[in-house]
Amino acid sequence: MEIADADPVLLSCQILAIPYPGRGHINPLMNLCKLIAATSTPNHLLQISFIVTEEWYSFLESDPKPDNIQFRTIPNVIPSEKDRSKDFLGFMKVVFTKMEAPVDRILDGLLKPNVILADSFLPWAVSIGGRRNIPVASFWTMSVTNFSIFYHHQLLLANGHFEVNFTEQGEEVVNYIPGIKPICVKDFPSSFNRKREMLPFLLEYVSQMASKAQYALFTTIEALESQVIEVLQAELPVPIFTVGPTIPFFDTEFKTNQLSPNYLSWLDDQPKDSVLYISQGSFMSVSKEQLDEIIAGVHSSSVRTFWVARENVSLLTNGIGKRGIVVPWCDQLKVLCHPSVGGFWSHCGWNSTKEGAFAGVPFLTFPIGADQFTNSKQIVEDWKIGWRINKESENVVKRDEIALILQSFMDLDSYEGKEMRRRAMEIRNTCLEAIDGGTIQGNIDKFIRDIFRDTRQQFTIL
Repeated sequence: MEIADADPVLLSCQILAIPYPGRGHINPLMNLCKLIAATSTPNHLLQISFIVTEEWYSFLESDPKPDNIQFRTIPNVIPSEKDRSKDFLGFMKVVFTKMEAPVDRILDGLLKPNVILADSFLPWAVSIGGRRNIPVASFWTMSVTNFSIFYHHQLLLANGHFEVNFTEQGEEVVNYIPGIKPICVKDFPSSFNRKREMLPFLLEYVSQMASKAQYALFTTIEALESQVIEVLQAELPVPIFTVGPTIPFFDTEFKTNQLSPNYLSWLDDQPKDSVLYISQGSFMSVSKEQLDEIIAGVHSSSVRTFWVARENVSLLTNGIGKRGIVVPWCDQLKVLCHPSVGGFWSHCGWNSTKEGAFAGVPFLTFPIGADQFTNSKQIVEDWKIGWRINKESENVVKRDEIALILQSFMDLDSYEGKEMRRRAMEIRNTCLEAIDGGTIQGNIDKFIRDIFRDTRQQFTIL
């Protein structure tokens, strides 16, 4: 980057980044901040203050990051991350009411930021920006498709599909949301059915982003959700920036001087495309009955499996036999990009969806809640790179059915399997074209340019 007209005066851009306190929100915002930080030059200095609680700082302080990203901490005014899943709604309410004041106090001791880059789940960040005359960029961590469903909730209300009973109306097809391909009611975000108490919060987040923020940032590859994005660009009063998958695609290989984890050595010993990677995410979980059926089904399928799970590790290890490995944690993107991995059993959180798409692996989808049903629909029906296991989310999928699905899914010689893998590689190439072709970096650069324009400082990217 260079400053317009070769202006000798150094320009400094101060960015205040505020993630929602959860791994699925912190990671993508930090990945975006790393891409932004990399654009800093001697003539154009970028400094990012990344605000987290003291607890989250203890989790993150050893992670590598550029020198121009600095952590700023607030007290632990919210419940511990270890307890978040016990009362998710209660956690959201505390974040909604208790974090604003300590974040506001941090701003008293900083240079005035050029922009506040805040998770959309923190609507009070828009209020802080308004009081302090600082523009706010709202950062949406789910798919653009999910955003559009919430944004067009009045259409759902008018057509009798708002707060519906998925059991009774689940198979009804909604084909009137602009830019979204026909979708069954059962594939809506779960807040329209089982988690209705969360719906007012989500509608508030979308409303603040759409009407009161100065920028809207979406974590997607534009080509994967192009029709939805085009509609929103015409409808939203704020500029939209698609900033890419916000996954660590810049670091998918171990360096030669790094000691590889034992699990990578295990993967190295497996045949190409022979391993099914299984991850049900780090937050929501299946029932004990369903877990038992999954373990038994995986075992009887004789498919090679790499299973990541923080709980029930010994149970899983004993259950899946010698053709698998169980680890409490792994570098997921590196594992998905390993040549021996030929499939991804996923809960379909948006970050995992993007990582699987980037890696070019087909999916077995097992959504549990939140936005995962919509993401599963995109994977299976729109992109056609996967199969859904739990087609009826209320029912337990039995072990015999799971075993048959796994055997068929990992059959590399079947026509259906070959076509699915071919399409998965096409999706991967779409991701790589956006990354290597400069579309994502171009959008990020334009976002930074706009920040300077709106603060009456100008520079151009040559």
